[in-house]
Amino acid sequence: MTSEDLEKLIKKDKYQVFIFTCPCSIPINFAQHTWFVVNKKGVISRWEVLLRFFRKDFLNNKESYLYLDLMPKTEGMEVLPFKRGWYWKSKLLTTIEGDENSTARKMIDFIENSKNTYKYTNTYALRGPNSNTYIQWVLDHFPELKIRLPWNAFGKNFKIDATTSKDGSC
Repeated sequence: MTSEDLEKLIKKDKYQVFIFTCPCSIPINFAQHTWFVVNKKGVISRWEVLLRFFRKDFLNNKESYLYLDLMPKTEGMEVLPFKRGWYWKSKLLTTIEGDENSTARKMIDFIENSKNTYKYTNTYALRGPNSNTYIQWVLDHFPELKIRLPWNAFGKNFKIDATTSKDGSC
């Protein structure tokens, strides 16, 4: 999906959560990387977990693998790690949309607070916790949506206690 395609979907008077996916970098491009793009009544942001050693600009954030607006909203992962310029095309998996009291609004609030509540912000592993673990963790808090990540979103089945935050509180 292109940024122009996303722009056509944005409704500035709504709350929207978009879930995107793309192949991971070679040699694990059979696996999927997922991320959120959220629209909070016209304020658009990208939320994702990324392994930071592939790019120098990741090194500016030494305390977390959870990133806000590190990359353009619809840009996929680099085809080759360490090589900029070639990116996988992203695919929109689903959109959650609503008004002030909607699940979309609650989900956006939850995502925006995840730096404080996601207990794996400082941990990353290929089988989990990783980008897909984070997305699944958010989705687990909204089971009424019944959204399923692709079979090859490895890390989505990493078992974490969905009710426990980083500091151990509920």
